[in-house]
Formats: sequence, structure tokens, C-alpha cells
Amino acid sequence: MTSESLTLTQSDKETSFRGLQAFPILLGHFIHDIYTAAVAPLLPVLIEKLSLSLTAAGSLSAIMQLPAVLNPFIGYLADRVSMRYFVILAPAVTATLVSMIGIAPGYLGLAILLFGAGVSTAAFHAPAPAMIARVSGRRVGLGMSLFMVAGSLGYTVGPLLAVWAVSTWTLDGLWRLMFMGWATSLILFFRLRNLAARPEKSGSLRTMLPLLSGVFIPLIFFNLFRYPMMECLTTYLPTYMNSQGASLWIAGISLSIIELAGAAGSLTMGLWSDRIGRKKVMFISSLITTLLMLIFLQGQGWLIGLLLLGIGFTGLSVMPVMLAIVQEHFPNNRATANGLYMMVIFLLRPVGTLVVGILGDRFGLQTAFLIATGISFLTLPVILTIPEQHK
Repeated sequence: MTSESLTLTQSDKETSFRGLQAFPILLGHFIHDIYTAAVAPLLPVLIEKLSLSLTAAGSLSAIMQLPAVLNPFIGYLADRVSMRYFVILAPAVTATLVSMIGIAPGYLGLAILLFGAGVSTAAFHAPAPAMIARVSGRRVGLGMSLFMVAGSLGYTVGPLLAVWAVSTWTLDGLWRLMFMGWATSLILFFRLRNLAARPEKSGSLRTMLPLLSGVFIPLIFFNLFRYPMMECLTTYLPTYMNSQGASLWIAGISLSIIELAGAAGSLTMGLWSDRIGRKKVMFISSLITTLLMLIFLQGQGWLIGLLLLGIGFTGLSVMPVMLAIVQEHFPNNRATANGLYMMVIFLLRPVGTLVVGILGDRFGLQTAFLIATGISFLTLPVILTIPEQHK
């Protein structure tokens, strides 16, 4: 009887969601993404200060994504050697580099700072979701949802904090924001220094190969067709709103509205995908987002705010579902698989950013947004080719 009770207790531990272990990682994700989210709302100010074109401004975001090529390597190490210190130090490093963009002497200085912030971002995002998945038990959808909610809340606060900082201290005073990142890394050090950051049993890379093409090729095309529209809603939305006559504050708030709604959507869709399936949730979310975007481009007044809420709720909600798919198909190589997937999406984001920037310079942002929305309809048939989740 005692042996059976102990077995059940161990089973419950392995299958239940362990919130106390997950919370510090979620906090780190929240604070870290505040700083990465601060770049987009500052683009109008940087464009004016440095006389940048839309393509040049968009390339800054693309440069920040380039270090994603390191994600598979970082993930591979995280499956074999504890990478907890990458997660611990990333908020401080990213905060320092992003907070210094206000004193960068020119475009090259900005590019160097943002590239360094991209390296720090890669170091955090490769092992962190795998760590969350390991403490989520059978509720991987919930774990990935909470992870994305933390990031979405960071992206909600980031634009408002950035605009407030520039309004209060000017762009040159942005460096004062870095200390919050340092404090977060100090907290993470005391909370995570004894937490295992790699699986007890690492799988062979050879076991991943048969599944890689079946899982990753559909996800690659899904993100390829999705990202031009998503970059409209993240990187270029403040600039678009500003070009439509909105103030810098309203432009920053519009981005925060999307991210706040995205936090609610991530939690809802992740839980929903645990119940009805990942593919169904992705299909429904993608279809509704694209239709709402078409209406947004014709909307005016208070309707815009409501549409941004809907777009954020559905558009940003598929990320935790995709992360759950990757984690479920590669349970013994979670960090490696996550690193590969993060490399894919972070390399595809610059493609979407540059496409919209080039189209915006040539035809105007309104037309660029419309073309990007049309491309996103191609995601729907791609979703149907994603393999069923691993049991």
C-alpha cells in the first residue's frame, strides 16, 4: 500500500504543472521582452533623428533577429549541459544593450547594439521554453501558454514604458531603464541556480531526423506566409498609426492593445488546444485574424481599438500552440527542437519585416499592409499538412 502510494505521488509530480518552479522563468520572460518590445515604438523617433528610410528602420529589427541562427546550437547544449545561466543573465544583458540605443552615434552603432541584444535573446529563448515544458507535466499547452502570456505582457508594457521614458528623459535618457533588467537577473540567480535545466535522459539527434521534415516544413511555410502580416502588427504598427495622424502615445498604445489582447489569447488558445487539438485552434485563429485585419485597414475611430483587440487575441495566440507541437514531438530533445524552431521563426521574421518595409517605401504602408494580409491566407492550407500531435 505504501509502495503504491509513493508511485502515485511520483506520477502526480511528473504529470502535474509545477507553478513554483515555472514562475521565476515566466518573470524573466516578462522582463526580458519588455526591452525587446521597446524597439518598435521608438522607430518613428529614430527615423526622425537619423533620417532613416522605412527599409533601413525595418532592417534594424531584422538585424536583431539574425542571431537566431545560434538557437539550435544553444538548444543542443541545453539538452546536455545546464544552460540556466543563459536564462539568468539574459534580462540584464538585453536591458543594457536596448537601453543604450538612445546614445548610439548612428545607424552602425544601433545595428551593433541590437545585434548584441539579439544574441542575448537567442540565449534566453532556446532553453527557457524547454525548462517550462519540463515543469508542465502533461499540461504542455498550459505551460507554453503561460510562457507566451509572460512575453505578451512584456510586449504590452514595453511600448508604454519606452514612450514614457522618451517623453520624460528624451531618447538620450533611455539608459536609465537598464537597471530593472539587472534586478531581474539577480532574482533569477537566487531562484534558478539549483533548478535543473536539461532533461534527465537526452535523446539521440538521430531519433529526431525522421520527424524533422514532417513537423518543421509545414511550420516553416506557415510562418513564412504569416510573418509579413504579423510584422505589420508589431514592427510597423506604431509607424503606420503615426502616418495616419496618431500621436506617438496613441501609436505606442495601439501596440500595447494588441499585445495585451495577445496575452489573453495565448492563455485561452493554449488551454483550448489541449482539449480540441492544436491544428483546429491554429486554423480558426489564422482565419479570424486575417479577416479582422482586412476590416482594420478600412476602419476609423473607436472601431480601430476594438479591431486591434480582436486581432491581438487571435493573431498572437498561435505561438504557444506551435511551441506545444514542437515540444510534444521531441520530448527527449526539447531544447534542441525548440532551438531549431526558434531559429526558423526568428530568421523568417526579418523576411517579413523587410518585405513590408520595401513595399511600404514603394507603395505606402497602407498598400503594404493589404498585400501582407492577402499573403496570410496561404497559411490555411498549410495548417492542414501539420502532423497530428505526438502521444
